[in-house]
Amino acid sequence: MAGNPDKRVVEIYDTTLRDGTQAAGFVLSVDDKLKVAQRLDHLGVHYIEGGWPGSNPRDKQFFARAGELRLKTAKLVAFGSTHHANRRPENDQNLADLLGAGTDVVTMVGKTWDRHVTIQLGVPLERNLAMIADSVAYLSRHHIQVFFDAEHFFDGLKHNREYTLACLKAAAEGGAKCLVLCDTNGGSLPGQVAEATRLVRQTLPGLAVGVHTHNDAELAVANSLAAVEAGASQVQGTINGVGERCGNANLCSIVAALELKMGLRALPEGRLPLLTDTARFVLELANQQPRPFAPYVGRAAFGHKGGLHISAVEKDPALYEHVSPEAVGNDRRYLISDLAGKAAILRKARDMGLDLADNDPALGRMLEELKAQENKGYVYEAAEASFELLINRVLGREKTYFQLMDFRVHTHKEANNILGCKAPGPVSEATVMVLVDGRVRHTAAVGNGPVNALDRAMRKALLGFYPQLAEMQLVDYKVRVLSSADGTAARVRVLIESSDGRSRWGTVGVSFDVLEASWQALSESIQYKLQQDETS
Repeated sequence: MAGNPDKRVVEIYDTTLRDGTQAAGFVLSVDDKLKVAQRLDHLGVHYIEGGWPGSNPRDKQFFARAGELRLKTAKLVAFGSTHHANRRPENDQNLADLLGAGTDVVTMVGKTWDRHVTIQLGVPLERNLAMIADSVAYLSRHHIQVFFDAEHFFDGLKHNREYTLACLKAAAEGGAKCLVLCDTNGGSLPGQVAEATRLVRQTLPGLAVGVHTHNDAELAVANSLAAVEAGASQVQGTINGVGERCGNANLCSIVAALELKMGLRALPEGRLPLLTDTARFVLELANQQPRPFAPYVGRAAFGHKGGLHISAVEKDPALYEHVSPEAVGNDRRYLISDLAGKAAILRKARDMGLDLADNDPALGRMLEELKAQENKGYVYEAAEASFELLINRVLGREKTYFQLMDFRVHTHKEANNILGCKAPGPVSEATVMVLVDGRVRHTAAVGNGPVNALDRAMRKALLGFYPQLAEMQLVDYKVRVLSSADGTAARVRVLIESSDGRSRWGTVGVSFDVLEASWQALSESIQYKLQQDETS
């Protein structure tokens, strides 16, 4: 769809830095916000809402440092509300802060539901109309382009259509360049959104109409696309759909749908493949795990597990993929499990550089070993490094870099003394004895918990032989009880994700003992790292 200059353009307005940061657990420092803004500009969004300078010091500091940004595509936007009911625009601190932000575009939110005007603002309905018109006009006189966010627009339209439309007219009379219809409570349906969008375009022709939806009914993306189909030319949302309560409209899904499904232009030509990396970058910067099942950009979005599916995708990806993963910068993955069959194993083996025929007897041995391991509780969907080691074992290609001779882990915690002073936290110490090239290395290390101590002791024992392990670190650790009915005697599964700064890989261990399962996963993680370094 790239390369057609005549395609209708839908402006993408990102509010991750303001509305997105209202999500539980989603926090960005000023430095983080600057980094995200720069990445969003590289993606090619049209507008980046930096925050509300009149609401908190962090957002005010962001705009003070906005000169550090080198934006080539996007325009920076400051967000604020209409002036206080008891002040004039020229005496209102909120509007002064908006002017002080130094942006060419401001988004101003105003009440458009009569119930909110009377209950929350506590002012007469006519006073709210004047506040909208006067606030927009004040900023417009300072040569600022104003977008009007019509808060609770769809709820207002249901309860008092005439008044809600009057609020939009007041904003238009004040000089607003775009009227943004907000589904603030997130409960509207696509048909309602489309009908309302058409109504506004007919009532106020010539003005741009935008949409800002929330996901409380899990319809934010659908509602945004419905508004675009009805003529909206601007869509507001956040990367990954982060936001208060159930989140905002997910721009990742919206942008992909606009370009790949609706034939519209949402990003500059050639930028859509940056979508997946952008989505993951934002979450990682906020110290949140990427969401595997996210449409388009999740690791599982183009993951195939069933053997019949994999076989079909090998012949024609369109049989089980609605778009090409490469179009949004994602990858196709074949998930390794006892459901996958020989097709997935063959693909994995070929990815490893093994030239196996479709009827190679080794494939049957690999499948039998896979089924046997999964019957014990092993899973390889998130532990592809362990599966690659399994293939090498079956084929007799496994190289042993070290052997465990013994490990012990000791954890102790002193009781409170007789004076009632609190004892320090528990202390864990691990000792490890390994054999490398006929030489024994016996080391000990202290850690934050038994697994961390074991990990440190292993690395300490091996670093003298393999210095490259210094660049490796454990980035995720998960434990799952496989049979809760067995209580404390249950088998447990440990999944570990490791990284060397260039790539990530997952390994798995299973045992009745959590330390033994952890050792298996840690050991395989190191074995895989050493194998990859040797073959690369």
